[in-house]
Amino acid sequence: MDIWYGLDSVPALEKGTVVTIGVFDGVHRGHQRLITNAVEKARDLDVPCVLMTFDPHPVAVFAPERTPTMLATPAERADLVAELGVDHLLIIDFTEELAGESPQDYFRNVIVDKLNAKHVLVGQNFTFGAGGLGTSQTMESLGEQYGVGVTIVELLVDDGVRVCSTNIRNDLTAGDVRGAAEALGRRFSVTSEIERGAGRGGKELGYPTANQYFDEAEALPGDGVYAGWFTVVDEGELDGDMEPGVRYPAAISIGTNPTFGDNQRSVESFILDQDADLYGRIATVEFVEKVRDMVKFNSVDDLLVNMANDVATTRKILQLNS
Repeated sequence: MDIWYGLDSVPALEKGTVVTIGVFDGVHRGHQRLITNAVEKARDLDVPCVLMTFDPHPVAVFAPERTPTMLATPAERADLVAELGVDHLLIIDFTEELAGESPQDYFRNVIVDKLNAKHVLVGQNFTFGAGGLGTSQTMESLGEQYGVGVTIVELLVDDGVRVCSTNIRNDLTAGDVRGAAEALGRRFSVTSEIERGAGRGGKELGYPTANQYFDEAEALPGDGVYAGWFTVVDEGELDGDMEPGVRYPAAISIGTNPTFGDNQRSVESFILDQDADLYGRIATVEFVEKVRDMVKFNSVDDLLVNMANDVATTRKILQLNS
């Protein structure tokens, strides 16, 4: 899959394209349905499928105080849409290229002139143009005007609940990683470098952890302890009994660790039955199920008892969710 950054990087598309547009944060099951329909339409018309997305999130332009946390980084989104068969990914700097255009100018300049779209697919709740004044129905009307086919894909609803990024964020905040996984179509995961922790002596306590820190703009599950899987995803031999690319069971703590008075929120993974030097390596952590809420214990002894219980519970959960 080719990745184009900005409209100026788009080459001539004389054959035409099928285009789908959206933020696609998380690339959840509703997004997957829209993208899959676009890819199938492109194959039917024998033209490439272009997915156009935005960075930063449009809400960051219109209402910065309401900017949502990201369920997936732009790089993660790119990997996910490539797996669905998209031919070209166009990443638009919303602040510079589209924020002030009217819906008609947006359609003519981008969809028709730049992307040479033969067909466009958008979600039922899609908005575009200055102030979000254009709707999916506006897109349909403009398509008729310019001779471009437009398909409006209905929103995905499960048991009366809409599958959307907002609801997934709410699930994560509540610690409902199972609910988030059902909407995403995969387990929620995060990826980053392993860093030095706060020096609480985890190794001496018998529970050494791989510590990861994330930007506040990235979504995380609510504070607590989770059962999950830990995978080193970069290449190169590890010093220890672990291997890159292998998923290992882990008890994962998210929070500030109130027992020790730490203020920096982190993701700390205790990898079960393995030991390796992981500092500086890149790892992905997948969340399977919440074990318990974050608690401030009165003593280290109380903490150790609960950590042993957490590990035992994690083993049981992962035996059923391998």
